[in-house]
Amino acid sequence: MMNEQQKLNYERIAEAIEYIKNNFKKQPHLDEVASKVHLSPFHFQRLFSEWAGTTPKKFLQFISLEHAKKLLKEQQATLFDTALDTGFSGTGRLHDLFVNIEGMTPAEYKNGGKNLFINYSFAESPFGKLIVASTHKGICHMAFNNDETDALNDLKSKFPYATYEQKLDPMQENALFIFQNDWSKLQQIKLHLKGTDFQLKVWEMLLKVPMGELSTYSNVAGQIGHPNASRAVGTAIGSNPVAFLIPCHRVIQSSGHLGGYRWGMTRKTAMIGWESVKSDSMAL
Repeated sequence: MMNEQQKLNYERIAEAIEYIKNNFKKQPHLDEVASKVHLSPFHFQRLFSEWAGTTPKKFLQFISLEHAKKLLKEQQATLFDTALDTGFSGTGRLHDLFVNIEGMTPAEYKNGGKNLFINYSFAESPFGKLIVASTHKGICHMAFNNDETDALNDLKSKFPYATYEQKLDPMQENALFIFQNDWSKLQQIKLHLKGTDFQLKVWEMLLKVPMGELSTYSNVAGQIGHPNASRAVGTAIGSNPVAFLIPCHRVIQSSGHLGGYRWGMTRKTAMIGWESVKSDSMAL
């Protein structure tokens, strides 16, 4: 768990990211951004580098609109061609290949989780506080929320008739390990999701977008065989019940604009930059 100073540092970095995102066309200097979060340039540079693994200047390049367009252009032809048997040990980058979705049974889907036993816990991540929940089959919910009561109520609204226990189990521990730097001991993450056939197809397709790369709503629609369903794809992406593990943050508009995000645009921007830095470092 993060202490009060770490939480303050995260809030400052989040504020800096928001400022950079809103002013990237001006290419703000280090001194300017540091002053916005009430830190000296030296202290801000060190704090930002510790949190993001790169300098503010480099991070600005990663989250700029031009970088998003560059990523989109470079990977468009091969985005969904990544073979699922590439293997985690082969690249060390595509952790998504180890995420497997199992849809709930029709009965589980219709009866609001009756007879389901759900464990849940709260944790800190590089992108803020989150709740993670699991059934005996896998992770069924992961969402960013600083308010534990609100987060739990949101979970219970998805499965109103389930039995709940606040307990950190091995499935949750493995899922949360995805935020760490060392993935050498990461096991396959199983998801147990409530969704329509269309939603499950969209979510499964998102798992094929490699870390550090981006897709568009129209690309996803085409890949699932519904090229004219970009709007429906966007709705399904917005209903994603498992933040980060199902990487809906990697989907942007065809124009290159980042688009929306259920858990906030500052967080989406941070994720895209964080993953770009991480994938670049692993390629070295």
